[in-house]
Amino acid sequence: MKKRFLLISVALLTWSATFSQIHKMERSDSSMTGRTYTLNPVVVTGSGHHQRLKSTATPVHVLSRQEIKEQGITTFDGALTRMMPQVSMSPNSMGTFLRLNGLGNKYILILINGQKLSGDISNNVDLNRINMARVKRIEVLDGAASSLYGSDAIAGVINIITDQPTQQLVSLTSDTRVSGHGQLTENLALDIYKNGFGSYTSFSRDQADSYRINDVEYVKGSDAETQPTIVPFFTGYRANLVGQKFTYAPDNHLALNAGIDYSYKITNRPETHADITGGTDYEMRYKGLRWNVGGIYKFTSRNSLQADFTVDRFRYGKLYDVETKNYHIDDYVQSKKQRSMEGQLKAILGLMKHSTTIFGADWRKDYLTATSGNINQNAYSAAAFAQHEMLFFDRLTATVGLRLTYHETFNWHLTPKATLMYAPGNFRLRATYSAGFRAPGLDELYYHYFSVNRGKPQIIFGNKDLSPEKSNYFSLNAEYRSNMIAVSVTGFMNRINDMVIKQNIDVDAATLAMLQTEFPEMTDDQAQKLERYSLYKNSDKGDVKGVQVNVSANLFRGFNLSANYVYTYARTLSGDQWAAMERSIRNAATIAANYYHRWGNYGLNVNINGRLQSKTYYPDYEDAPGYGIWNLNTTHSFDGMKHLYLEPSIGIDNIFDKVDRRIDSTNRKYALYSPGRMLVIGLKMKIK
Repeated sequence: MKKRFLLISVALLTWSATFSQIHKMERSDSSMTGRTYTLNPVVVTGSGHHQRLKSTATPVHVLSRQEIKEQGITTFDGALTRMMPQVSMSPNSMGTFLRLNGLGNKYILILINGQKLSGDISNNVDLNRINMARVKRIEVLDGAASSLYGSDAIAGVINIITDQPTQQLVSLTSDTRVSGHGQLTENLALDIYKNGFGSYTSFSRDQADSYRINDVEYVKGSDAETQPTIVPFFTGYRANLVGQKFTYAPDNHLALNAGIDYSYKITNRPETHADITGGTDYEMRYKGLRWNVGGIYKFTSRNSLQADFTVDRFRYGKLYDVETKNYHIDDYVQSKKQRSMEGQLKAILGLMKHSTTIFGADWRKDYLTATSGNINQNAYSAAAFAQHEMLFFDRLTATVGLRLTYHETFNWHLTPKATLMYAPGNFRLRATYSAGFRAPGLDELYYHYFSVNRGKPQIIFGNKDLSPEKSNYFSLNAEYRSNMIAVSVTGFMNRINDMVIKQNIDVDAATLAMLQTEFPEMTDDQAQKLERYSLYKNSDKGDVKGVQVNVSANLFRGFNLSANYVYTYARTLSGDQWAAMERSIRNAATIAANYYHRWGNYGLNVNINGRLQSKTYYPDYEDAPGYGIWNLNTTHSFDGMKHLYLEPSIGIDNIFDKVDRRIDSTNRKYALYSPGRMLVIGLKMKIK
């Protein structure tokens, strides 16, 4: 499998280099009716200030709105998994388990316009809170980034940049996508901009039905005997997101903004039945409310002061839809409520001709309320950071950064960063070192958690004696970038100490008596089913090494090819034994070919994209096999009407009907959740 991925990458590199010459000869044709990708976009995540991609000393991956649209993608998880091989996801009823370069959710910092998205469900991210109707681009920074962004940025940073048009306009846009198994996404946006004032209203609807690949499962403890089941292989849901943002820019110096987003999501699972396993008495319901205010004042084009304040509330619990002994239909039992407040002040200064200096400070406070264990805890952190970027000898750029963080529970921490970039012509050679740290979450510190999942009790204890996790990230990058082709090769290493894990502890008679005292709500029948409980502890060390290869080329008029490959060797050390990191993938690649042509007022776009990956490692379970998924999307644009733009689309997801048809068992995990081949139909309309 590894050799096959390498051969694909080498072939694509050769093909791109050859056909870039064809494109070079055709670029002078002013009547060109095709369109090309911008291979040198503006980015902000790597350096903390706006600059061209080829100028940033820290490599950043960019997913543009154009690329996302052309692949027929309308969800955030679809954008990442189809276009970034180093990202993988596992959906479940508790959100989405996200991994970046082998490391999971809690090591990945998700930002919206540079501000942290808070709230999780048992360390699973609720990605339905991200409004794809407003996404301008998605920037992904691999590796530790704590010098700029603080705690949690050990695996990397995913920054969603939203778009607010600044031309005089009033427009209404609707973008709908429908496919099999009840999958529907609908994005509505109303934009108004006049005389420096902007109002941007959006609504998103995302839903899908639960489904199964097989109608049976293995009986627990058996690999031969099966029984019927209705437990979902994929858990259906309905999610709504409403957003409103206002902006005001009275002149070229001052820009103010304020926004609010409300999200609601509820699962859609089969109800409990007496004669078959897999049903549930309740649905999981999630609500989020996020608001922010901010502004930027530009003294000159190179000197500015920026301030932001964000409040994020997120809660979830059980909404009963089956009558039980203790609950009635429509009873709601809250499981967890989280709230965060964060303020940041940042100055971006051009103190010298060829330099950019950043000074900043931020303050953050997190709150956790959990019903089980009567937890009501909070913690704050404050930080000051500085970064200086300097150009030497016209070709050498050096960046040094340092962040000093005080955490209420874990005291002081320093996280440095240093990068070098040598830039002869269109080539870039980069070296990066960055330190990271992660303060254990309030749940890991204070949990006193008891729940029952499908009749089986679960108990988790926090640990107030935990230490912060720390990391050291190194990377070397070589890149060639022009208007026609971009080729990048990166080698990286990430080492993490004091990883926080859940240690499973077997239950004996004495322990069971202690647990029944701690959790008097646990019945005798539930206690008899309790085999082990979990305790958070610092135990493992992590070691992640890998190589990334990225190619994008405007090969000839209207045709673009992109290919991305990553080899990741991720493992953990527990005691004196190394093991593959859970859910890690050694080899993964994404490929996309896009052709666009216009005939008068009609435009045709054809996109073929695929994701290929080797097996997914589950050290305590059966590994999930590798797969290759290919998708086709075509869009047809009609813009001859004065005030109306139409863009219908039709495509096929999973062209070759690739499905993991293994039967569920207690020792089996999955990586591919596709239900099979599906027809996809969409329509985008814009009234302007």
